[in-house]
Amino acid sequence: MTVRVMVVDDSGLYRQFVRNVLRKISEVEVVGFACTGKEALEKIPELHPDLLTLDVQMPDMNGLELLREIKKHRLPVKAIMISSLTAHGAQVTTDALLAGAFDFIQKPSNPDPNTNRMQLEGLLADKIKAFQQSRTLSMPIKKARTQSANARRIQNEELPLHHTTQYPGGNAAFHEMRTEARNARIDAVLIGTSTGGPMALREVIPKLPKTLGVPVFVVQHMPPKYTQSLARRIGEVSQLPVHEAEDGMKVEANHVYIAQGGLHMGLERVNRTPVIRTSDLPHEHNCRPAVDFTFRAACNIYAGNLLGVILTGMGRDGTEGCRMIKQLGGSVLAQHPDGCTVYGMPKVVVEEQLADRVVPLEKMASWIVRIVEKNRRNPDASLRNNI
Repeated sequence: MTVRVMVVDDSGLYRQFVRNVLRKISEVEVVGFACTGKEALEKIPELHPDLLTLDVQMPDMNGLELLREIKKHRLPVKAIMISSLTAHGAQVTTDALLAGAFDFIQKPSNPDPNTNRMQLEGLLADKIKAFQQSRTLSMPIKKARTQSANARRIQNEELPLHHTTQYPGGNAAFHEMRTEARNARIDAVLIGTSTGGPMALREVIPKLPKTLGVPVFVVQHMPPKYTQSLARRIGEVSQLPVHEAEDGMKVEANHVYIAQGGLHMGLERVNRTPVIRTSDLPHEHNCRPAVDFTFRAACNIYAGNLLGVILTGMGRDGTEGCRMIKQLGGSVLAQHPDGCTVYGMPKVVVEEQLADRVVPLEKMASWIVRIVEKNRRNPDASLRNNI
């Protein structure tokens, strides 16, 4: 499936650079260029691009302002932001993601032009592949519903998808934790997401009440600098305090902790108090932070007293973490395909029968509150048997 791309950048040299890189990527057609946001807005109806490579900082109309105009006029085009690695660039890029950008990349800054070209080619190829797969995964959902009993279950978020778990054996201590934690209260909420995550998080976290009663841990695939901007923006509209996780930070109920870009978010107990531990251990699923890393760490601290939530994103990060939560007796929610920027991470969780329920994004916060509060009122209540 060929992707029609328009390059938008105020630098003629960089437009040429991006065009040359795009020409090396299969199934990509460069259909035009624009040097300002206003010019791009005028050319979109004429050139019909599927995707823009969009400079964040431009005179006249910057990338963020162009995205807002695209949304205002309901133009059928997505954007990959090209961001400079500065505090201002990170904040504007985060705002662009919250405004509907598909994803972003950082401008390579190596002194060697050939290295920059190869880095940009790899980054753009990965993002465009994700965009192609998002169209492949997301567009046929309605057709798939008529062909699959499993898809028909997805259509109704009130219907549990999975009622039983199987213990794979081989770890007696793990089995004991599973048995002990079964049907227990919820002590923490874990959220994992990737492509499209900033918009999804802004839909979910601000709807959580300040009296939720448990901590919320969020893993959003992002590089350094950007998660601080994300935590700031979501915190501005949320009832719960939202933090970028730092090493040694004590975990408190009614707080949200977003994994720091470029570092895994782990947990340990210090004097019976959960404490965040950041780590530069190797990437998992080519990601750091990784959802699975944090979910495993939380299982070690909270056993099965967990609610895992998987939102929009490419790949399968979070699947094994959800499997551990289920094996320990916890519960899992997956985002409904409608509303996913990329129906990848939730799709794998559903296909591997780890999701208790598939929930539309706009209802996710109310389901989180419902499950936490129900299990708080009745410690023997479980999602599978009582909701």
